[in-house]
Amino acid sequence: MSSEHASNGETSSGRLRGVGLGPGDPELVTVKAARLIGEADVIAYHSARHGRSIARSVAEPYLRSGQAEEALVYPVTTETTNHPGGYQGAIDEFYEQCAERLAVHLRAGREVVLLCEGDPFFYGSYMHMHKRLSGRFEVEVVPGITSISGASAVLGRPLAERDETLTVLPGTLDPDVLAERLATTDAAAVLKLGRTFDGVHEAFEKAGCLDQAFYVERATTDRQRTLPLAEVDPDSVPYFSLALLPSPVNAVDPAPTEDRLGKTAASTAPAAGGEVVVVGLGPAGWEWTTPEAQSALGAADELVGYGPYLDRLPANPRQRRHPSDNRVEAERAEFALDLARAGSRVAVVSSGDPGVFAMASAVLEAAAESSDVAVRVVPGLTAAQAVAGRVGAPLGHDYCVLSLSDRLKPWEAIAQRLEAAAKADLALAIYNPASRSRTWQVAAARDVLLEHRTPDTPVVIGRDVGGSEETSRVVRLADLDPAEVDMRCLLVIGSSTTRVAEQPDGRPVVFTPRRYPATSP
Repeated sequence: MSSEHASNGETSSGRLRGVGLGPGDPELVTVKAARLIGEADVIAYHSARHGRSIARSVAEPYLRSGQAEEALVYPVTTETTNHPGGYQGAIDEFYEQCAERLAVHLRAGREVVLLCEGDPFFYGSYMHMHKRLSGRFEVEVVPGITSISGASAVLGRPLAERDETLTVLPGTLDPDVLAERLATTDAAAVLKLGRTFDGVHEAFEKAGCLDQAFYVERATTDRQRTLPLAEVDPDSVPYFSLALLPSPVNAVDPAPTEDRLGKTAASTAPAAGGEVVVVGLGPAGWEWTTPEAQSALGAADELVGYGPYLDRLPANPRQRRHPSDNRVEAERAEFALDLARAGSRVAVVSSGDPGVFAMASAVLEAAAESSDVAVRVVPGLTAAQAVAGRVGAPLGHDYCVLSLSDRLKPWEAIAQRLEAAAKADLALAIYNPASRSRTWQVAAARDVLLEHRTPDTPVVIGRDVGGSEETSRVVRLADLDPAEVDMRCLLVIGSSTTRVAEQPDGRPVVFTPRRYPATSP
């Protein structure tokens, strides 16, 4: 923030404040800017002759009734003029007239806020008033987020890192000059596109960096548009757009790719150093995902997984998503490995923990066939842990994890394992107890367990734990009703020592003591 005071003896209690509004999203207006807008006596803003002001529309949530408004309407923008001084003469005269209009308010002691998109001192319209009024009145400049920062943020691409150089260039430069500047910098932002776009496109092509550049239009607004620069239609480019050449340390190829499993994906990184990370998201929302998993997901170029699991991840326009059906684990694994072979950093996502009835084993099995791609596994909070935690500690002693799905193994094997776990007096966490096409296994499993467990054995039915429809119930094993169990449920079945107690609020708590009764010699 900068502040200046009048130095030529013109006395007034009024102040001029040049207020930066940021790149377009009203929520990116700073707290100070919002406060000053609300406190001002006079709100001033520039606009073209159509009268619509982007600056005013951004500031509108912070305006109050009763404020005077000064619309500073440009007499010309890019068109010709018959002013004797030409275009520049017309603009200079306009700025002088606007300065005097604001000076009337300042002499009267009014607080004047002049709105400015982006930052007032970064190619901002405010600076023309600042030069004419700052020596006569008290002024203050409130910085704003620049369009470059907004564009970098919506792309999810760093501007510059470590010793890299970032160069900011106007698109009005001659294409040859612009190409020379682009060729000698690490990263660049080119502003003032619109009618200059053809020359800017030519300059990026001459500099050999067109394929690494992005186009961002009206960043952070509801009319935002992002594209690889090479794909932009010149006739569609407004003035409020820019071309961005991001940090080469973080560079990836912006060429588009198909977004479905089984279609060809373009490489998004050099064809070396690719890897696959199998990431556990935990059982529900982002707050259930570990920091290590979040870091692995953030570093990825490509995200591969079951569609609903990918939908749980925050949007990142830098990353490509490849959703697929939940029944194609082997194909999904091969697809992820192919992306990594082309040089991409690939994250394969699983709900819960990827090593528990999920994608880790499928990816490792596929990778073992070739041994040419590095695979890492990042664990996640399991559904069994989430359900157990909701009711206490039913898995506090030895327990068995078992899936009732007979899609990849026969029911005979499942029944044998149920019986073995029951005979060993292990608590059980049962995954995939039912689905739309499997409705009889819950009853069959209950009957197998009742041959070795008492009817009073506690059973926890956890459904959508961590989600919007979360429920958890504790029932007796003998009362386990298959109609209450669907594909979103997980069952925890206690051992002979598992106990049910009551909390002070009346809710049940289930736990399995860590001490086990002594057995006879």
